[in-house]
Amino acid sequence: MKSYIVGVGMTKFEKPESRDWQYWDMAKEAGEAALADAGVAYEDVQQVPVGYCFQASTAGQRAVYELGLTGIPVYNVNNNCATGSSALMLARQFVESGVNDCVLALGFEKMQRGALGGGADGGDFKTSPVARHYGIMAARHGFEMSPPTAQIFGDAAREHMEKYGTTAAQLAAVGAKNHRHSVNNPYAQFQDAYTVDEVLAAKTIHQPLTKLQCSPTSDGAAAAVVVSERFVEERGLGDKAVEIVAQAMTTDTEESFASGSCIDVVGQPMSREAARQVYAASGLGPEDLDVIELHDCFSINELLTYEALGLCDPGESGKLVESGATTYGGRWVVNPSGGLISKGHPLGATGIAQAAELTWQLRGTAGARQVEGARVGLAHNIGLGGAAVVTLLRRP
Repeated sequence: MKSYIVGVGMTKFEKPESRDWQYWDMAKEAGEAALADAGVAYEDVQQVPVGYCFQASTAGQRAVYELGLTGIPVYNVNNNCATGSSALMLARQFVESGVNDCVLALGFEKMQRGALGGGADGGDFKTSPVARHYGIMAARHGFEMSPPTAQIFGDAAREHMEKYGTTAAQLAAVGAKNHRHSVNNPYAQFQDAYTVDEVLAAKTIHQPLTKLQCSPTSDGAAAAVVVSERFVEERGLGDKAVEIVAQAMTTDTEESFASGSCIDVVGQPMSREAARQVYAASGLGPEDLDVIELHDCFSINELLTYEALGLCDPGESGKLVESGATTYGGRWVVNPSGGLISKGHPLGATGIAQAAELTWQLRGTAGARQVEGARVGLAHNIGLGGAAVVTLLRRP
């Protein structure tokens, strides 16, 4: 059975504490926008998986109650930075299994200012779910007094530079590209363009990563209405429908830890396997993609993901971004939204916001950031600890 996204909505992603709202306010704004886009009422929705990381248990219900009190099941989903796409995956599974015809996937986050922590409770990494990951990092690189997440990805960047000759300028080219893309995105937290030199000159967070190569903490929400083929036909929604052609989630395997490399620890093997599954299930490959929204939590992760998705051979990703192949006029347009680096990264919302951007792109309604002729899109969302979700979308 097929599933389709027929409605999407999101809030503008905001710097934490810059707007007077609560998580239920942002969820209501995104949810109502998605329902209106689909042209369906909340009473049509049969289940709601809700993604978030930093709010209390049953915050999903508190948020959804702003849309209606219909008594339907609400599931609270927490999968680190892959939370939003995990909620979307549940929605797709509910529909494709035949359990439901109309499901709302919702994700939100209300965060604090400052760098994201490493997932440790009170700084005790021994009790952290990602203790093994940081242990691998510390064994090879030590532990410095910089934000833990920036540190583990920054150490992955150092390894990539040492192994393949990737340059600081190539890493900075990712940040420059994504900030340039966000200029045309009214939902983005930042809308300023920077040159590669300006990205390099920004404050260093963890060598070689500068501030303009790191995703910020953000407040915001996103939502998607996922329905069955029958629902599309009965409601006459074919002009809005974008098919979820294939989707896969992977978690860490022994490969993530055996090498002792931060490149593997931060999830490249998970991403590679999720992409392999999606390509196999869909019969499509990287050569068929037009537009990609991927998880550039740090510039190095965009380069690692190019390789995992098969856009280039291992070690060639720095040259790929430098060549212009991943921006307008190139082979693919990667992160036309501005990506996490510039659009922002409210963890629970990110994966669904990626799907929203691709839905607009594949419908041809993305305005000034429209990728010409886009018919096939891929979303990649990854969470340390770990989960990787790859979703392939196509305009019927």
